[in-house]
Amino acid sequence: MKEGFPIEEITVLLLTYNEQENIGNVLKKLSWAKQILVIDSGSTDDTLRLLEETPNLRYLYRKFDSFAQQCNFGLAQIKTDWVLSLDADYLLSDALIEEIQHLDPDPEIAGYRVGFIYAVYGKPLRGTIYPPRTVLYRRRAAHYVDEGHGHRVSIAGRVSDLQGKIIHDDRKPLDRWFSAQCTYARREADYLEQLEAGEGDRADQLRKKLWLMPGIVFFYTLLYKGCILDGWPGWFYVMQRTLVEFMIAVALLDRRLRGN
Repeated sequence: MKEGFPIEEITVLLLTYNEQENIGNVLKKLSWAKQILVIDSGSTDDTLRLLEETPNLRYLYRKFDSFAQQCNFGLAQIKTDWVLSLDADYLLSDALIEEIQHLDPDPEIAGYRVGFIYAVYGKPLRGTIYPPRTVLYRRRAAHYVDEGHGHRVSIAGRVSDLQGKIIHDDRKPLDRWFSAQCTYARREADYLEQLEAGEGDRADQLRKKLWLMPGIVFFYTLLYKGCILDGWPGWFYVMQRTLVEFMIAVALLDRRLRGN
């Protein structure tokens, strides 16, 4: 790296819980990193063994309460100026690694946003509805907040865009995916029901109408994003995303019928 952005000043931050199907591939793309911090929520599979075999890596246990609190706990353990925050199914592309290694950020830049390529069992798709995320940022400028079923990082300062991509490739068993989506749907329903009229983004407002988003997401991913051209992996992604929207709609309807 250039003198103004030494590689020693980046700590990779990862959250894990039973990620044996993913974490090995992710760590292979982090061989350049001098410091990796993993916050584990109590993995019972081979995740910890794989972590222990990785140089320049330390992991800490913290009982899971929310994604934002896990990330904020991780930030409090980091001493470097910069943090590269990744999920346990994010693979850095070679182009992104090279771009990071040649960054020379201006002082007013507090973070960098990266777009995604979605892959289904290693097969990259033409399109995704997964939004870009700020994953590289100055530690002192960052704080995580929970939002719906997920979380986001709030950055105090200017955020710029990188051209390289992250490959999102989750290879955990399908039953794990179903279990996670049930939890996410409930959390998203709780979040949506707390929104006042006019609050939230366009997707939030459409989800609150219950019946709109499943159909929109189906045709948007299949046709507009071109997943129909990706064969069965494309259909797999379309059906997953559509099912997620149905689950959120059902969770919302359940609350309303119960009078909660």
